[in-house]
Amino acid sequence: MKRSFLMAICLSMTTAFAGAYDIDEFSAQDVGTPDDYITAEFGGELKVAPADEVSSLQEGRLVVRQKFVDPFGEDETTYQLYQGSKGDMDGLTPLAVPEGTDYSAVVKTKIYQRRGMSAEDDFEKVYFDGKNVYIPGKTSAIVFIGGSPVELKAAAPVAEEPEEEEEPVAAAAPEVPSSNGEECDEYDPDCEDEEEEEYDVAGDMDETNREADRRRYAASDAADDASENATDRFGIADEVRFWSAVALSVVSATSAVLGVLEHMEANKAGDAYDELYDTYDKILNGYQKEGSDEWVPGVAERCNYDASCVAAMSYYDLTQGSGYSLKSLESRMSTNKKTRDSHATARNIWFGVTGVTLTAAIVLFVW
Repeated sequence: MKRSFLMAICLSMTTAFAGAYDIDEFSAQDVGTPDDYITAEFGGELKVAPADEVSSLQEGRLVVRQKFVDPFGEDETTYQLYQGSKGDMDGLTPLAVPEGTDYSAVVKTKIYQRRGMSAEDDFEKVYFDGKNVYIPGKTSAIVFIGGSPVELKAAAPVAEEPEEEEEPVAAAAPEVPSSNGEECDEYDPDCEDEEEEEYDVAGDMDETNREADRRRYAASDAADDASENATDRFGIADEVRFWSAVALSVVSATSAVLGVLEHMEANKAGDAYDELYDTYDKILNGYQKEGSDEWVPGVAERCNYDASCVAAMSYYDLTQGSGYSLKSLESRMSTNKKTRDSHATARNIWFGVTGVTLTAAIVLFVW
């Protein structure tokens, strides 16, 4: 009887311990905002990710588990999983899940820096790619699976196979010149070809003169042929310049059109940024209702301009159900600004190409 009673107590203590370190559900309604490590694909917001799909993510995908804490302690702490594309992961160390530990269980368990920490002191942001776990600035972590601690350590790098060394090829033996007098090297000044043609100036003066004339005429004919070939090759220079100028004109016109299109897209992104900033300014600093003298105070005024209060309230929807919070607006404005700057840069590049190619075309037409 006593033994059964003790087992029941131990079981209840284990259950209570495990419950304190488990995440029962992912119920947060806050907007998922991208960062340097995870990027949004559409609309500047991350999509909610089902917990049972995290362990089977496709290559290039990433899930972030976000913890939301009420700074005033009125609401319970909530969690949510958001998915997106991998961003710049160079600053994150992959932490391997030990063999025999269920990866899905780690997704639903709080993660800590070390043992002995309070149950509510788990990490606020944890990233998952279906294989490893990532925590900014950490190279190890602790989770409690079923009440037992499990350490997540830095994943070992994949060893590269050594390349096979090629056997050195023996250098070819230098050719030894023949010493029997049968062959003669043209670069050897001491070697003379007995069959080399010589002019018998003393014996036959007329034959020598005729041979010299033949060689002089042959050299003159070769020079004339070379001159004709050069004329044929470069005589179409005007036609080459003309068609080159036409091609550059086409490139100039095309780049000008692309520059105009990029300019239009930059203006659209700029207008979207201005609209969001107007909403952001109203939420933060307040505004006067249209058609009346009523003043609606902003977050800053409600918090008596206390920075910590403003930072805490920036996560909440203060627009009566529109879904906007200061944080979500900041994220959207950042996305629109990057889009505007990207199109503006592309516009400048295309207009630069237009100027260069148009100038080159004019030079070729006039030349």
